[in-house]
Amino acid sequence: MKIIFATNNKHKLEEIRKMAGSGFQLISLEEIGLTGEIPEDHDTLEENALGKAKYIYDRTHIPTFADDTGLEVTVLNGQPGVLSARYAGPGKNDRENMQKLLRKMENETNRSARFRTVIAYIQPGGKEVLFEGIINGQISTEPKGKAGFGYDPVFIPDGYHTTFAEMTPDLKNSISHRYMAFSKFIAYLKNTCI
Repeated sequence: MKIIFATNNKHKLEEIRKMAGSGFQLISLEEIGLTGEIPEDHDTLEENALGKAKYIYDRTHIPTFADDTGLEVTVLNGQPGVLSARYAGPGKNDRENMQKLLRKMENETNRSARFRTVIAYIQPGGKEVLFEGIINGQISTEPKGKAGFGYDPVFIPDGYHTTFAEMTPDLKNSISHRYMAFSKFIAYLKNTCI
């Protein structure tokens, strides 16, 4: 079965290909000739993931899935959330986003937060299904570690004393929000398509 992963991120594509095994042919946007940006202008992770999946499905009529991830900080009423990648403004980078987050939390004692990934899948016939992965944790007072990306240097998952950026990729990937969401999605595919 052919399924399009609505991403241009080669690392994510390889990761999900390994998880999916040989039962599915996962196709990247590049492989179908769509390399431009997909609009991400919705108010929630669910809407963004679904919007990206629909954008590709409507153009190809091939089953498609897309994901969106956000860091949700309790004392910031869930911010940066859907704006996680653009928190410091358009054109800003991971370091600037982290600096803004740490400035906003400078005097906060409640540092609880969670990473949340939502996957939207549009299957043959256009039926929509959503999958969610969540990992709770704390925001550190300063960045630590060199691995990972995004907010990984300031996120300490519950049950650990190190940030995602201090962990080996294998450990991080085995407990992450993205892994949880993709595991649910792959299990669904295996139960409904094979």
